[in-house]
Amino acid sequence: MADIVRPFSAEQARALINLRPRYESLIEAQRALAQLPYNLVRKRVGEREYLYEAIDRLNNGKSLGPMTPELEQRLADYRSQKADLQGRIATAEELVAEIGRLAKPLRLPTLAETAGELLRELDRRRLLDGTLLVVGTNCIPAYSVEAAGAISDAPDETEDFDLAWAADEQAEDMALWNALKAVDPTYTLNTERTFQARNRKSYEVELLAAPSRIGTMGAREKPKPIPLPEQEWLLLGTPVDQVVPCRDGRAARLVVPDPRWFALHKLWLGAQAKRNPLKRRKDVAQGLAVLSAVADAMPQYPLDEAFVATIPPELEPYWQQWQASRS
Repeated sequence: MADIVRPFSAEQARALINLRPRYESLIEAQRALAQLPYNLVRKRVGEREYLYEAIDRLNNGKSLGPMTPELEQRLADYRSQKADLQGRIATAEELVAEIGRLAKPLRLPTLAETAGELLRELDRRRLLDGTLLVVGTNCIPAYSVEAAGAISDAPDETEDFDLAWAADEQAEDMALWNALKAVDPTYTLNTERTFQARNRKSYEVELLAAPSRIGTMGAREKPKPIPLPEQEWLLLGTPVDQVVPCRDGRAARLVVPDPRWFALHKLWLGAQAKRNPLKRRKDVAQGLAVLSAVADAMPQYPLDEAFVATIPPELEPYWQQWQASRS
């Protein structure tokens, strides 16, 4: 049987190792900039000057009072801090882009531009730190980086985006919906499939949830998932957290389920008669490939007796299916 994982070359590995700290520097600076007021401006009203906290490009906003030495200093500090952060962002963006330009010639695992844009916004808002997991086909690049090599026979193209609600504490209301609207204001809720949002380009974002986590969603959150018992499996184990290049030369962070449970869940999906036959074929291919990649190249995710003992009866046939594929 051919090796399922083709190890990265030294050059590929070096690029991916360098990508993460550059990306993290960018996100940290963007988060810090987002905490500052949109703008502080000096305005003359009659015979006096005031400091205003602007909320838009027309400098509409609220007055902070007539200018005083303290407000003069506040304005100077704000301008200095904002310029510093903008400079850090520009530098970090260029450092990320340096690696982004290497992604195609080096054949690094990559994400589509639209997925990357959404992920960066989720990360800036800290929604990848325990609130959401990326699930579905977009997980494959993260598993490739975790395995330190390209995973063969694992289809990774998709034109939609699947998320799982993972928060174990009450989350901010409309956190995801506000993030979607910030990325693209044309996102609207699919009234027939309320777990799905779609933008004007027909890019679909679906939100899934396990019954144990549905209660931590805000009452007005959108999309609104239907609790699915099988989503509980994707909350087990240890998530993978990796930064990968995007096809537009940028980068994004992926936080995805433990690859063992992702693979078994995919094999289970591939056996569901009600599922689209084309998707079922892809599910099975991904499940077998990822589980083999775990066995061959991810010792940090052992497939030992302790793990096997945790497999629920519903998934045992798919564990056997994978074992048969290896013989």
